[in-house]
Amino acid sequence: MVNLITGKNGKGKSKVLLEKVNSQVKEILGNIVYLDTSTKHMYELNNKIRLINAAEYNIESGDMFIGFLLGILSGDHDLQELYFDNFLSLSHTSINELESIIKKLEELSKTYGIDFYAAISTTDGDLPESLKSYVIEAL
Repeated sequence: MVNLITGKNGKGKSKVLLEKVNSQVKEILGNIVYLDTSTKHMYELNNKIRLINAAEYNIESGDMFIGFLLGILSGDHDLQELYFDNFLSLSHTSINELESIIKKLEELSKTYGIDFYAAISTTDGDLPESLKSYVIEAL
């Protein structure tokens, strides 16, 4: 399942995402990975959550981002949830390309049984209509 947390910059999407991931670590049996564009949230994450600074891997496009995720999935068969902070920057996609990449995440979710949570800086008016059903929290 793909879950989106949306809102304008500075509205608290990262805080909501961090609260969600830290509460989930107590409830699930599998592994959790948190992808970000820096390590600034390292000390806010439970130590059982793997933080990956994606900026260190020279991702330059949405396709490279999906390939990067496939590498993570192939290396951890116990992975149950993936969290993305600052999703548009992380995945190197624009709001116009968002629908395509979310559909790819949905396919990965169904194929590998993984839940995805993404914080996206946008307003409801910017979000394509087809993605509004994925929104679990709009700030």
